[in-house]
Amino acid sequence: MKKIGLAWQILIGLVLGITVGILFYGNPSVGSFLSPIGDIFIRLIKMIVVPIVVSSLIVGVAGTGSMKQLGKLGGKTLLYFEIVTTVAIILGLLAANLLQPGSGVDMTHLAKTDVHQYVDSAEKAASHGFADTFVNIVPKNIIESLANGDMLAVIFFSVMFGLGVAAIGDKGKPVLGFFHGVADAMFWVTNQIMKFAPFGVFALIGVTVSKFGVASLIPLGKLVLVVYFAMIFFVVVVFGIIARLSGTSIFAIIKIMKDELILAFSTASSETVLPKVIEKMEKFGCPKAITSFVVPTGYSFNLDGSTLYQAIAALFIAQMYGIDISLTDQITLMLVLMVTSKGIAGVPGVSFVVLLATLGSVGIPPEGLAFIAGIDRILDMARTVVNVLGNSLAAVVISKSEGQFDADKSQLYTKNLKTANKAA
Repeated sequence: MKKIGLAWQILIGLVLGITVGILFYGNPSVGSFLSPIGDIFIRLIKMIVVPIVVSSLIVGVAGTGSMKQLGKLGGKTLLYFEIVTTVAIILGLLAANLLQPGSGVDMTHLAKTDVHQYVDSAEKAASHGFADTFVNIVPKNIIESLANGDMLAVIFFSVMFGLGVAAIGDKGKPVLGFFHGVADAMFWVTNQIMKFAPFGVFALIGVTVSKFGVASLIPLGKLVLVVYFAMIFFVVVVFGIIARLSGTSIFAIIKIMKDELILAFSTASSETVLPKVIEKMEKFGCPKAITSFVVPTGYSFNLDGSTLYQAIAALFIAQMYGIDISLTDQITLMLVLMVTSKGIAGVPGVSFVVLLATLGSVGIPPEGLAFIAGIDRILDMARTVVNVLGNSLAAVVISKSEGQFDADKSQLYTKNLKTANKAA
């Protein structure tokens, strides 16, 4: 009997979870039984993210060992992130203007969900600018940053520590060997945790569907369709063009990342696949120094799916209320989103936080978010996939631009992956 691959296991878990959620819709017992399983899986992932990022970055940076090279890499990476996320915002605005998902929606038939839990974070985000982002990158206390999972501060410290290890020469070799061992050990732990992924997916999606049901999708079906259409268009066209210009194919990356993309879609969490994205991009031919820097940084600065969704959601709410948003206001909205969406990825419900902080700037009622909160999980699943794919592609693009992409390693890995899939 052929072994069932991880992607199929996760899909089976997803389907079974949806089925259980539908059968036991409105039954609070489902949450009490399944929530612990989903919570354990998410906690297992959170447990390994920081050790993997720290050890991989230190090993990668120590191997590069050049402040000038890292400065060039950082500048190029941030510029790329800003360009792609701006394109995502523009595409989101175009999709919302052309397809008008909010027109004709009867708000009296929509259920409202409490979004007050995001208000405090939104107030902080509203005053959040580029200067604040760069100030907050430098940790006041690295132990505190590690405990809070403050990824930008962790990346900054790891880069500086890696440079220090490289600077002290032979004295740093034992330290480098230690972190090399930590990285290898944590990737082994990651592979073991992934065996639990189908159960985590089953629990997480089962709880979600049992709470909100399928019926909640019907009144806002047009919004769901527009968001998914825009996401698919962005992946195929925008990512497709970027990949082609970089000498690769977006579909090749999708095939390589299929397990991770299905897992990200099922859990609506980018964090669940971060370790595997780093591991697979290295195997695909991207050097450790670039992959371990670009992928984690992208989780704060390269949220393509999130910014695309935020642009559509903002205009959807305006259309639902019958508010005409002028071209000037849409440009303002784009500029505000460009600022507020950066550097706050660690905040729970980040897309809601960004939208709450942004809508008031162009006269859109923030309370309109309460009408779409119930289906946000369905939309979050799509934008998470785009975020993960965008960061995977970014590692390839930056590696190619630096002339450090290993084409032979990439071809060998792709060939071995095809052989393994046939054998399975």
